[in-house]
Amino acid sequence: MSMDVRNLANRPVIIGGGIAGLMTALHMAPEQVLLLSRSPLGADASSAWAQGGLAASLGDDDKPALHLADTLAAGDGLCDAEAARRIVYAAPAAIEDLSRLGVRFDRTPEGALRLGLEAAHGRRRIVHAGGDGSGREIMRALVAAVRSTPSIVVVEGIEARRLVVEDGRIAGVLASCSTGPVFVATGRVVLATGGIGGLFHDTTNPLGSCGQGLALAARAGAIFADLEFIQFHPTALDGPCRPMPLISEAVRGEGATIVDETGRRFLDGVPGAELAPRDIVARAVWRHLADGHRVFLDAREKPGAMFARQFPTIASACGKAGIDAARDLIPIRPAQHYHMGGVAVDLAGRTSIPGLWACGEVASTGLHGANRLASNSLTEAIVCARWVAESVAASPEHRGKPAMASDLPAPDPGPVRPLLSHALGVTRDGKGLKQAARTLLALSQRHETASDPAAVGLMITVAALLRRESRGAHFRTDFPHDVAMARRSQMTLDAAIAAALEFESSPMLESVA
Repeated sequence: MSMDVRNLANRPVIIGGGIAGLMTALHMAPEQVLLLSRSPLGADASSAWAQGGLAASLGDDDKPALHLADTLAAGDGLCDAEAARRIVYAAPAAIEDLSRLGVRFDRTPEGALRLGLEAAHGRRRIVHAGGDGSGREIMRALVAAVRSTPSIVVVEGIEARRLVVEDGRIAGVLASCSTGPVFVATGRVVLATGGIGGLFHDTTNPLGSCGQGLALAARAGAIFADLEFIQFHPTALDGPCRPMPLISEAVRGEGATIVDETGRRFLDGVPGAELAPRDIVARAVWRHLADGHRVFLDAREKPGAMFARQFPTIASACGKAGIDAARDLIPIRPAQHYHMGGVAVDLAGRTSIPGLWACGEVASTGLHGANRLASNSLTEAIVCARWVAESVAASPEHRGKPAMASDLPAPDPGPVRPLLSHALGVTRDGKGLKQAARTLLALSQRHETASDPAAVGLMITVAALLRRESRGAHFRTDFPHDVAMARRSQMTLDAAIAAALEFESSPMLESVA
């Protein structure tokens, strides 16, 4: 950190340097904003890793109503229908915003946007940039735009540790950098910190994305929604690398199939087969692996010889593992990929705490329901960033009071990772969840480096215990059916602690009043 951020007090603070944070900052111009990033912009954000593109109804045979119908169907009864409607109807304009900012989207020889197909979409509506490098290209353009916007002050190498709340509203951010702790007084904070991949052993996300934004909101007392819904991508490259290289759903959209070691397409009898919703494909692959089979993606015929041209990032990852994707079967297994749950927000990004907003994967708008439709996440971040920025700008300034900065250690998800990987995987059961809750409760209250990741894990685990059914990405082997709990869940850290204590005193109990 090369500047004293204390001199930048009482301007809006955006925490996170991914697509959601950058777009929010850009939409707030010319208002002065402070953007805090743990790493150099674009270096450690899940956004830059995104292979899929943005879903938007741009084809001649498509319209927003069809995109909305596919989104609601994938969400398995838990989408906020009005939130989903507003976001998908705003998606085409968001693509235009990115084009104006310099994003080089893939186009046909005639100059039209090239539209791809992904699972559970009824039309080709996925807009890509650089083939399977969409996130990287979008980040390139946004970072350049942010760097050239005078109203945005970017401070890299700084990590938020706590949100300070006074009289029930945000008063500042306690952060840490190379020179020690620092307190930034502000009454307006936007969380844009990404997801929870670092809490799992098998993940396609940066290991540094360990739910710190959720921890910040939890310790401040915020309300969360749908925490139990964690999406596992069915086609991560099965090998020793962690994080696991992702093999985009777009490969299956171009005709690749899933087979076992005998060459059998064991998804043949599943409606939609390889392009069924992600939760269905992930569970089918998981079960086949559990039965002792090996599972592969077969792209030898389609896209075949065109593989490296269409998917250069994936071809490179396969090549590093000694696999020629155009000639060889690609070994796959499911891996944690996206968190549908997060800090509960309205469509302006406002949380339950005055002065706190959230945008992107850290937020739960209700768009994704129980199972995110492919490529809706980048769309959500781009669309909602404008609404968040407008809300922050329209909010009266509340000046935070100067406070002493105290040093808090960086979060370490290491002790939590095996617990969540086992208890909160593709399939779950009450016994495993209760065992995890017991350990996470103790860890979350010890004020150690694992405490914040444990607090996040505890809330997710308790939410999973309280949902005594299987729906979307949440599948319990002890409650394998949908039992009409078609309502979004809510959780706070205090409620999770109380529930975990009640589980301790009543081992057979799996619900609280």
